[in-house]
Amino acid sequence: MPVYEYECRECEKVLEVQQRMTDAPLLNCPECNAPVKKLMSMSSFQLKGGGWYSDGYSSVAKGKDSGSSKPATPAAPTPAAPACQTGAGCSGCPAAAAS
Repeated sequence: MPVYEYECRECEKVLEVQQRMTDAPLLNCPECNAPVKKLMSMSSFQLKGGGWYSDGYSSVAKGKDSGSSKPATPAAPTPAAPACQTGAGCSGCPAAAAS
């Protein structure tokens, strides 16, 4: 149910009232019975993340190359580092000195 804000013209209190969209707007302050005006307030609705547009409807989808009709070739695997031969850690390792 939406929350509407009203401001009393006499006592200047700001009221938050839960009302259905079909309910009539509040006309008088519940405390002093003076007329109230409806306020425009910030919406709490936020879109976060990539979103539906960038995930499925943009012209260039993530990971796809729009300029090429050939499938992308996978990158060559990097060779694994050799196991430690000395047991002394990286300072005594010949592989560490090479890099």
